[in-house]
Amino acid sequence: MDMTMSSIRPSRVEVVTSVQRRRRWTPEQKLEIVKQTNEPGSSVSLVARAHGLSAAQLFQWRKAYMEGSLVAVGANESVVPASDLQDAMRRIKQLEGALGRKTLENEILKEAVDFAKAKKWIARSPVLPGDEQ
Repeated sequence: MDMTMSSIRPSRVEVVTSVQRRRRWTPEQKLEIVKQTNEPGSSVSLVARAHGLSAAQLFQWRKAYMEGSLVAVGANESVVPASDLQDAMRRIKQLEGALGRKTLENEILKEAVDFAKAKKWIARSPVLPGDEQ
């Protein structure tokens, strides 16, 4: 069957009647469009054309999906740059180390106070909440 340009009829015709600067796509819509590009027999260009997008925009969405940021946006989670995440993880490790050192110091001081009480080196220790008087 020979297909000529006159025999091909578009399934949908979009008429733009106003100047529209930007369309807004919800994260769910973006995710659905990206998933359509992974279906057998489809291509990014075909899916982009079907939704009135540029292929470059759809490629950006696919890249975001592969990196996980499109899914995070869909789940209403905040997205942070990888460098910020690495800085935060480094700071967490520093704080955990400092906490470990302070906990160790606290345990040593408690043992020293208990030892001093046993030897009666401390004549009058301060009364702390929970201590028997």
